[in-house]
Amino acid sequence: MNLLDLLNSSQVGLLMAIMEPIKTTPVVRRRGFLRVVVGFVGVIVSASNVLFKTYAWGQGGSSGLPLPDEPVEATLKRLFGNRPLSPGEGKLKLELPLIAEDGGNVAVTVESNLPVSGAAHVNHIYVISDKNRRPMIAKFSFTPESGRALISTSIRLATTTDVRAVAEMSDGTLYAVSRHVRVTISGCDLPPQS
Repeated sequence: MNLLDLLNSSQVGLLMAIMEPIKTTPVVRRRGFLRVVVGFVGVIVSASNVLFKTYAWGQGGSSGLPLPDEPVEATLKRLFGNRPLSPGEGKLKLELPLIAEDGGNVAVTVESNLPVSGAAHVNHIYVISDKNRRPMIAKFSFTPESGRALISTSIRLATTTDVRAVAEMSDGTLYAVSRHVRVTISGCDLPPQS
């Protein structure tokens, strides 16, 4: 005597309806499989970033992120710690207009005769504006394949200010030059007045 003999016909039909999906093998399509795999990988990567904090933060163990309305002294401290800024005349050349009619588009060129390869070479050049809400305007990185340390770009300036170019060498030495720029029309938000 088997189980089907003990059940009436309606119970047998119900049992067969329940057992039918179990007998069939589930078909996994390629797209469905890939969605599951990509989703799983995304969850693993996100979890590892949160759990193991594998972020590439700034220098000196700080978060590297600027604070809102950060003063230039705090920016220099955040970027360079307590390292002194050596005069860069003869090593760096900073070209800016004396008067910028539109602060939203100010041409800047920084040229360096310091090497980009060898024992002591230029790693980074920073462009910093003393009176912008966020003083560090740009950071440029160099490799031996760069050939020479030369940058030319446009920046935004909030008001009449000093603009600095700081070259960071591979040995930690810092060279800085600055230039005063008079801005007639602000190119960005002004910092709050204290």
